This record gives sequence, C-alpha cells and structure tokens, in this order.
Amino acid sequence: MTTSTLSTVAVIGAGTMGHGIAHVCAVAGLTTRLYDVRRELVDAGLAKIAANLDVGVQRGKLTPEQRSAALEHLRGESELAAAVAGADLVIEAVPEKLELKRSLFQDVADIAGPAAILASNTSSLSLSVLAATLPHPERVIGTHFFNPVHVMRLLEIVVTPSTSAETLAAVQRFGALVGKDCIVVKDSPGFATSRLGLVIGLEAIRMLEEGVASAEDIDKAMCLGYGFPMGPLRLTDLVGLDVRLSIAEYLCEHLREGAHFRPPELLRRMVAEGKLGKKSGQGFYTW
Repeated sequence: MTTSTLSTVAVIGAGTMGHGIAHVCAVAGLTTRLYDVRRELVDAGLAKIAANLDVGVQRGKLTPEQRSAALEHLRGESELAAAVAGADLVIEAVPEKLELKRSLFQDVADIAGPAAILASNTSSLSLSVLAATLPHPERVIGTHFFNPVHVMRLLEIVVTPSTSAETLAAVQRFGALVGKDCIVVKDSPGFATSRLGLVIGLEAIRMLEEGVASAEDIDKAMCLGYGFPMGPLRLTDLVGLDVRLSIAEYLCEHLREGAHFRPPELLRRMVAEGKLGKKSGQGFYTW
C-alpha cells in the first residue's frame, strides 16, 4: 500500500473506542466501515456517532453539511468479510485480550489484501506477538487512540522491529488526516502513555484506599497543582476500571520493575462488584 491509496478504513469493534475511531475517519472523508459481531452493537455505535456529530454541530465545531458528509462516508457491518474486504487500513478496537486480538487479526489477514495495514488500538499488549504469526508482519502497527477519540488529539503510533517505514509513513499521514498529533514509540509493554499514566492512576487508588484524601481532593491536587486536565481517578472512571485492571496485571507480569503496577485491592474489589466507572454508572464517582 502507498499513502496515496489510503481511502477505506475498517474499524473492528463498535464500542467506546471503535465508534470514536470510526467517527474521526468519517469526518476526515475516508470511506469508513464499522463492524461488530451483532447488528445491535453496530447500530448502537452508529447512533453514538450520530449523536456526537449533532453535538459538534450544536457547538459550532462542524457544519450541518460536514455532519451529513460524515454520515454518508460511514456504514455499519455485522459480517467481517464485508467490513474488511478492500480496506486499505483495518483498525481493531476489541477488548484488551491478547488471544482475542491474535485470532481476529488472523481472520482479518485471511480476508484483507496483502498490502492492507493491520493496526491495533491496544493500550499495552505486545504488537510483536500480534504480528508474529501473520503474513507480512511489516504491515502491523499500533494506533493507540484516546477517549473520547473525537476530542483527544494524541495518537500513539507503536512500531515493532518488523514494521516497515512505508507502513509508519502511511499511518502518520492517516493520523494527520484525522486531526491527530502523532508520537512514535517502540513496542514495549504499556508503550509510553499507558506505562506513565497507569503509575499515577494506581498510586491515586492506593492513596484513596489508605484514606489519604477523598477522590475529589486527590484529583483536584493533580489538576490544580500539576495542570492535569482531568484527575487520575476521574480518568480511570472514564477509561474503565476493568480496562485499567487488565493493563495493570499485564504490566506487572511483563515489566522488569513490574511491582509498580501491582493492582491495589480496592481496584480488584470494585471491578468484582461491577463498579467499572462511567460505563456502569458507578466507579470512583457516580455518573
């Protein structure tokens, strides 16, 4: 694939991250296909995109014509082959489980052309492991977006030793096209953002667990004292406590200094109780 032929994107997974990625692709004028395993999940993702586009128009971020054009560039699919066939770029945004992502990429590789770029939105898992069993591993790359995708400007691009310069250049151009500022990091557990952000988030949970301060005051300390746009506990609610727990367990196991990432018991208990943050209505805050 060359950068000039990047025109069709398939986004696999219509959840929080997937529908956000599809949103920015469609707004950028790319032919965008949003896939999930059940039609109701696809429809829910499409409805959230439409609602966010409406908010964009209300706030003057988009014109009504831009909203209409974005929706024209977007379609939902519940058949993987229909979503992936002919796509120049396939971005998976399924749950953070290594075997699920490996199996999905194998299925995608059997359908997509050999030049199609295979990108993962993983926030911590090894891209090298994902690429190891695939044909043409030089086309595998990480595209780690941030929630909410249509608002957050960062795109963390993760390269493996096998990722080709052409693949990296194409994804950097894609990032610019969808309005993101890109950083490039080497494949390493947690990359740059998850590794740094999680340390602060886990320590904030430990402080809350120990009764050092309330969730509100811990977050206010980081916002007003360090200029964070959002406190670490509120951010954990937004990301999902289950997602943070999964990443912490992975980094604890795979990093040499993994003890820094040992999950606090409070985090484990809240996840077990179904207190997952914004998506469940209750986390460190009530949503």
